[in-house]
Amino acid sequence: MLPTRTLGTTGPRVSALGLGCMGMSALYGAADRAESIATVHAALDAGVTLLDTGDFYGMGHNELLINEALRTAPAAARERALTSVKFGALRTVEGGFGGVDGRPAAIRNFLAYSLQRLGTDHVDIYRLARLDPDVPVEETVGALAELVEAGHIRHIGLSEVGADTLRRAAAVAPIADLQIEYSLISRGIEEKILPTARELGIGITAYGVLSRGLISGHFARDRELAPGDFRGASPRFQGANLDRNLDLVDRLRAVAEAKGVTVAQTAIAWVLAQGPRHGADIVPLVGARTRERLTEALGAVDVPLDAADLAAIEAAVPAGAAAGARYAEGQMALLDSER
Repeated sequence: MLPTRTLGTTGPRVSALGLGCMGMSALYGAADRAESIATVHAALDAGVTLLDTGDFYGMGHNELLINEALRTAPAAARERALTSVKFGALRTVEGGFGGVDGRPAAIRNFLAYSLQRLGTDHVDIYRLARLDPDVPVEETVGALAELVEAGHIRHIGLSEVGADTLRRAAAVAPIADLQIEYSLISRGIEEKILPTARELGIGITAYGVLSRGLISGHFARDRELAPGDFRGASPRFQGANLDRNLDLVDRLRAVAEAKGVTVAQTAIAWVLAQGPRHGADIVPLVGARTRERLTEALGAVDVPLDAADLAAIEAAVPAGAAAGARYAEGQMALLDSER
């Protein structure tokens, strides 16, 4: 079974790796439903307890998928599973995004639908997907605190907010964790956000630890993306940016091969190692869509990295070396964490 970590000082104890389920429903092209459910089952069997989703992933499809996976899992595994749900992102019929809604009345509405789709009476960690610029974070967190008191959610989380917003939110109610992108090529949180989270006793659930497959060691330079794969519009996957970023992966591959592990395992192990280094627990979310990729990712837990290993990894992929922003311009504008 996987080792466990506590999310901050007030959050739940979860597996050292969580499973990000978004790709099983949206944004990476078609997914195999049977394989997706088998992958969730394999994760639970291996000791993964944290399942991360969003009510807007496939407009509810992902929550229904998790419901089915949990209903068909062994009872013991089902009872250990914790759900982390993002809400607030508005969608269009065509699949586009229409902004964010963090109003208290909207939160109660979003949660009611999520509980129905998930087939449960509570969500373990509930978080606004992006800060609503028209609603003070204090108002949003206050509404979430009322839902904790009512027993409908267990813990409050946040997503992609900056240090100042984190402080304001934590002054209203305990915050279990901040979900934010963090990887070898996305290290922006290290300057202000990570120290602030550590000071406030807030855990980090790190998504994008393989940068959407870019630094997994499996992304080929001539790969043609499937229709509906949002990486087709991601700056880091475009032209010269892609070439430069895959050059970094080649350098990382040399370090990984010297240790006898894969590129993906090295990148995930690096994120795992940052918790102890920064005095705060960090739980990487791995977006495996197949059992094969899940097995590889879980192997990162057994990859020891000493000071020399960490130095070699960071020499291969220095902070700030990636080419291109992590999202397209319109999406970057929604990130309070980037302000």
